[in-house]
Amino acid sequence: MKKKAFQKIEVSRLGMGNMRLPSVDAKDSKAPIDYPEAIKLIRRAYEEGINYFDTAYVYNDGDSEKCLGEAMKVFPRDSYYLATKFHIDANPDYEAVFEEQLRRLQTDRIDFYLIHCLTDGNADKYLNSGAIEYFLEQKKKGRISYLGFSSHAGVDTLRRFAAHHQWDFTQIQLNYYDWNYSSAKEEYQILEERNIPVMVMEPVRGGRLASLTPEANEVLKTAHPNWSIAAWALRFVKSLPQVQVILSGMSTMDQLEDNLDTFADDDGLNETDMETLEKACSMFKNQIQVPCTACRYCCSGCPMEINIPEYLKLYNGYKVDGEQALAGAAAIESKGKPADCAGCGSCIGHCPQNINTPEIMTELARLL
Repeated sequence: MKKKAFQKIEVSRLGMGNMRLPSVDAKDSKAPIDYPEAIKLIRRAYEEGINYFDTAYVYNDGDSEKCLGEAMKVFPRDSYYLATKFHIDANPDYEAVFEEQLRRLQTDRIDFYLIHCLTDGNADKYLNSGAIEYFLEQKKKGRISYLGFSSHAGVDTLRRFAAHHQWDFTQIQLNYYDWNYSSAKEEYQILEERNIPVMVMEPVRGGRLASLTPEANEVLKTAHPNWSIAAWALRFVKSLPQVQVILSGMSTMDQLEDNLDTFADDDGLNETDMETLEKACSMFKNQIQVPCTACRYCCSGCPMEINIPEYLKLYNGYKVDGEQALAGAAAIESKGKPADCAGCGSCIGHCPQNINTPEIMTELARLL
């Protein structure tokens, strides 16, 4: 397992995220953690050289921290690093939360502590709560080694929060899809300019980049037959010099083994690889998404008055992000809903892109 210098220590390039630990029912996202299997997986990761273990107060309703603490207690405390987080909306009592986390993790210090899930909506709450000052004080006392924050905020909020003081590190969602089609590249550059080391979450975009479309997969497999599709995503992030640790939320031994193989060396992607990945990423995007330009020509003839462009936007989000994107349906202003679609085909006749909207509305109605 390759490691990288961080201040006075060395941390493994691959970090273990503990949000998707094995559960007693793999089909139920809310099922309890399977402690024996999870502990076996965590300990195997440690034995293979991973020394950075990430969790949070809210993961699995607190069970993630408890399971991680139980798994790691058999190893010398100075041989690994614990990372966990404080989420102000889960419990604003930061002093009580911090003490509870120490108990759950069975430790007297947190190595990497984060303000959790910074957004445009909660940034001021964090800044005005006293939490940051309290955690800085705990750092002075040696109960926190390094203080950072994880961000899902827009670039302006990220820039403002990053300037609060000299943070030790920051965690952002970073992968080649978001680099090309979202704000990940700009976020990375903001942190690079401030010389803040980057811990990466969602390098495989919640597993979505572990398999693209058959055509896009073939492009990648032809270039490197021995690499998994997920390995391309991890190697892309490895290529970025400001990146310190790349987190992977592993649930199975097979995932762990594949990741260990990817991190057996420091190799990222060369220029030819980058071109190949960009081609596959473009194919993937074009093949999974409907090419709606929001011209709204379809709306005027819809007898059910469905806000078609907004529902097609929702559908595209679902194809990339999965079921979590469907929560956005509640915010769509539309008299008609996908289930109301009469299948008349008027929208197809008005669409410059020839999108088969009735077919998509049928699928959305089923999903919603």
